[in-house]
Amino acid sequence: MDFSDDRKPKGEPFTMKYLNQEKLNELLEKRTAEDMADGRIGGTGLCVMQDGKEIYKAYNGKWSYGEDIPLTAENGDGTIFRLASMTKPITAIATLIQVSRGKLGLDQPITDLLPAFADMWVGELKEDKVVAKEPAKRVLTPRMLLSHQNGLHAGDLGNRQGLGTPEDMQDLAHIVDYFSTMKLDFQPTEAQMYSPTAAFDVCARLVEITSGMDYNTFVTKEIFEPLGMVNTTFIPTEEQWSRFIVMHSRREEDGHGISEDGATQPGSIFENFPLTWFSGGAGLCSTLPDYVKFAEMLVNFGRLPDGTQLVPEELIREMGTPWVPFEVMPAWERWGLGVRVITDERHWLPVTTFGWSGAYGSHFWVDPVNKITAVYMKNSRYDGGAGSQTSIHFEQDVYACLE
Repeated sequence: MDFSDDRKPKGEPFTMKYLNQEKLNELLEKRTAEDMADGRIGGTGLCVMQDGKEIYKAYNGKWSYGEDIPLTAENGDGTIFRLASMTKPITAIATLIQVSRGKLGLDQPITDLLPAFADMWVGELKEDKVVAKEPAKRVLTPRMLLSHQNGLHAGDLGNRQGLGTPEDMQDLAHIVDYFSTMKLDFQPTEAQMYSPTAAFDVCARLVEITSGMDYNTFVTKEIFEPLGMVNTTFIPTEEQWSRFIVMHSRREEDGHGISEDGATQPGSIFENFPLTWFSGGAGLCSTLPDYVKFAEMLVNFGRLPDGTQLVPEELIREMGTPWVPFEVMPAWERWGLGVRVITDERHWLPVTTFGWSGAYGSHFWVDPVNKITAVYMKNSRYDGGAGSQTSIHFEQDVYACLE
């Protein structure tokens, strides 16, 4: 499979393969038991769909170790997980909705709507301080933001500049104003580096400005309600808080799973972010059934079960296109718009597959060729992100069952 300059896959058409359900059940049950024994999983929910049909779904482990409550089919569908960075693909879709309506352009300078970003500088470290090095050569655009080609709050420079004061963190408008004062880690489009929250928070703010709604209202009205995602929100109700899974950690001395009860307290979904900061990069919570609905919309190129087009097909294809050039990101996977895109045949996932992960261990992908969606939900302070062992195991086990 060759990727030319237009970043589109070339070569022979793919042939759809089908999952062996019996083998998949056996492999995933065995792997889950191993990961639980190793302390990598507290409680988890897994779902694999193919061609609109549920091939595998299971809940395992414990909702809470401290109270010894198992996670089962009976309580699993209602169990709420912190999405962390699995919020990002949802923000990408929110941005693309506004693009489809002509309210925003993927390559439009964000200074048209956020003039504070007009005077951006690339920074450097001098005497342990972040200082201005040179003016940014390019104005940031939504495409740069969604594909991590922006340098905003990225890398060591980003970490050193922090997230401002509690006042800066009170809502999107204030935090985005703070981000506009930051020094970039590199010249936009000349490199790539993961932007943990800032780039997607800017996109969320652009959605607010162009829609006239706060971001929670927009995603609820335009994404969650059409998809029937009733437990996905930035602002959980008291009843929803009672269904949050307890954060899992691994006890260092023996690797045994243990709960962190303090992580379940109302007041913050992601780290110490206040609930009034609707972080487009990390602030949502959801359930396994809700996120499966979102993933199924993606694998159907923006189409809902009733045939309604939530997002135009061509924009979903834009989302799943690797926009970072190979010379900038010479890897088996590269950034699309809010997703990682598989670009090398040597990867165990098929080329054109795309998806994302969260810092607390949740993970999903969409395979348009084999019409597969897979969602893995867990909340753990150990073994999170796309490189986590549980995520890799899940991917490899599913594709070992294609025939």
